[in-house]
Amino acid sequence: MAMARKYLKMIRGIRPNTADERTWSVYILRCGDDSFYTGVAKVVEARLAKHNAGRGAAYTRSRRPVRLLYREDGLTRSEALIREAGIKSLPRARKKLLVAGPGRSLAAPASARKAGRSGDSGGSRRGNQDTPHARTKALRHNSRRDRG
Repeated sequence: MAMARKYLKMIRGIRPNTADERTWSVYILRCGDDSFYTGVAKVVEARLAKHNAGRGAAYTRSRRPVRLLYREDGLTRSEALIREAGIKSLPRARKKLLVAGPGRSLAAPASARKAGRSGDSGGSRRGNQDTPHARTKALRHNSRRDRG
């Protein structure tokens, strides 16, 4: 019975996901040794100051100063962590394209090309192709294609 009360208390404490919780950002820094660092934060400017003061991530402590190159705002914590993992999985050349901005972006994402080849009417494969997730997916797809 005690365990049931514990879970009831936990469930009551869960709040529904609201637009107010879309306060997380994903960011890319250029370190002093010219490497990239990707992270998530609620207040990117404060996090950048911590990195430069040597109180940020262990990776950036010995690679100061760091400079903010790219950020995406308005994400939930979960979305930011997923996007961070997607960016970290990209090769360096693709991260450079992402940081360069939309003028240097790649062709349509892989999902759009696949939908076009299959001859179907689009369906669920054609979504908003200008989302961060779609751009990461396209960058990853083109990276694999370049290797072969």
